[in-house]
Amino acid sequence: MDSAPSTASNSMAGSPNDTPRQSPSSTSLSSLDSTDGIDLQNGNGKMLDTYGNEFKLPDFTIKEIRDAIPAHCYQRSAARGLGYVARDFASLATVFYLFHNFVTPENIPSTPIRGALWALYTVIQGLLATGVWILAHECGHQSFSPSKTLNDTVGWVCHSVLLVPYFSWKISHGKHHKATGHLERDMVFVPKTREQYASKLGRYVHEISELAEETPIVTAATLIGQQLAGWLYYLTSNITGHNKHERQPEGRGKGKQNGMFGGVNHFNPSSPLYEAKDEKLILLSDLGLAITLTVLFTIGAKYGMANLTVWYILPYLWVNHWLVAITFLQHTDPSLPHYEPQAWTYTRGAAATIDREFGFIGRHILHGIIETHVLHHYVSTIPFYNADEATAAIKKVMGDHYRSDVEGGSIGFLKSLWKSARWCQWVEPSEGTTGEAQGVLFYRNRNGYGVPPQKLKAPAAQS
Repeated sequence: MDSAPSTASNSMAGSPNDTPRQSPSSTSLSSLDSTDGIDLQNGNGKMLDTYGNEFKLPDFTIKEIRDAIPAHCYQRSAARGLGYVARDFASLATVFYLFHNFVTPENIPSTPIRGALWALYTVIQGLLATGVWILAHECGHQSFSPSKTLNDTVGWVCHSVLLVPYFSWKISHGKHHKATGHLERDMVFVPKTREQYASKLGRYVHEISELAEETPIVTAATLIGQQLAGWLYYLTSNITGHNKHERQPEGRGKGKQNGMFGGVNHFNPSSPLYEAKDEKLILLSDLGLAITLTVLFTIGAKYGMANLTVWYILPYLWVNHWLVAITFLQHTDPSLPHYEPQAWTYTRGAAATIDREFGFIGRHILHGIIETHVLHHYVSTIPFYNADEATAAIKKVMGDHYRSDVEGGSIGFLKSLWKSARWCQWVEPSEGTTGEAQGVLFYRNRNGYGVPPQKLKAPAAQS
């Protein structure tokens, strides 16, 4: 069973076990989650997250967060960072050597067994390569070492090898950190508002609360598409990022919008995601991709596309899957708010993230990016190997505002993909709220989970 993560409620604990436990539904097409036993009606204008827990706006400051973290947690070591890079690349090389030399027809005559082992190879390499991706992410935040030159060199190499435009990503990702949870400026997994969701379905806003449940097969198909193509679609069309490009200060966003061929991507220096001063960096990112693609083409020509597919392309798709899953679940959860511009502050937005648990893989192969993401949004220059200690320190300051969902470990993390897809379809204000609270939006859904969407009256007919 799934449980609601700790939120701004009457408890100061940070464990999901301290909040109302969910139980399977006996009436829904999908019986994975429900909110039995929780009063989901909001008659007093309180802000309610999707679980029905009352939400309070964060009341601490960035200074309090920073002051709570031990000074040594801020220390970055180039030698230690390079050691992790060497370890991850050595692991990739070792796995390739073992499979290439021992998973052969001579050693394993059975084709099905050999095929299964090579399939396992793609999974292992995908996880190890995701670790490399995350180290480049550290470089982009300057938490890898005290040297900006070393950080950007290592980041450019590691990301280019994985067909990621390093500087292009670094710039847009920095904007995500500056506007986390902001509905008009955030760059990652910006949820649809009720109006946008209704428009997507060709419905009026007031009709959303009356819609039938989305069938699980539709949810599954959407998730599969997201996990297979989400990263590439983001790079090429800025999907899930904000779509307010007309505000770009240099006028680059005029007539441009998210979507294929909409003029918003991570490869074109004239994209509204960037400014004129970024042009050389975007081109350098593109050069890294061109070098890697040339090497891959050469390998494919020499050893065949079948080998290239198993050696690189399938692990690459696994990397994309893990990247999208991690980012999606860091910013999409029934407990998390999103903010209209008038209600957003940096402190509030940074708290609109959640830590999860992925066991040994998360902490040792993926460098703790899943387990310490809340801290990362407050102080992104702390290296990952100090993040656990720093997280423990900021929990005391954040109190109820620190969110985590660690139940079930690695399996719980994977189950959360389905849960978030079913529970988190759009955001809207809590019923009855006024003033600033009207600008604090929470996830709602048409699937019968958690707090129901507001019932709105149809607009009066024009005479």
